Amino acid sequence: MTHATHTEHQHFANFAEFYPFYLSEHSNLMSRRLHFIGSLGVIGCIAMAIATGIWLWLPAAVICGYGFAWIGHYMFEKNRPATFRHPIYSLMGDWVMFSDICRGRISL
Repeated sequence: MTHATHTEHQHFANFAEFYPFYLSEHSNLMSRRLHFIGSLGVIGCIAMAIATGIWLWLPAAVICGYGFAWIGHYMFEKNRPATFRHPIYSLMGDWVMFSDICRGRISL
């Protein structure tokens, strides 16, 4: 289900080096849509936790975000999520891509 790329095990000196790789791992439109939906769900779950004081919304946020993203990777991208290789940069990439989609820099 995974495909190896020449950058799969590459070390990235910084996020600026990583982000083009991250985007290459999110080339499928449906996968990007699922990532976007998952990120919106994360925002909604965090908002619910704050609004209600029910902190079980926080684990729901994690499940929502990763659930939608991983479906996108396994069903549409046919690759292994970068979360497993580069967890911090991957999380940062999710939110930069979300922002870029909201700004119209990346198509949805």
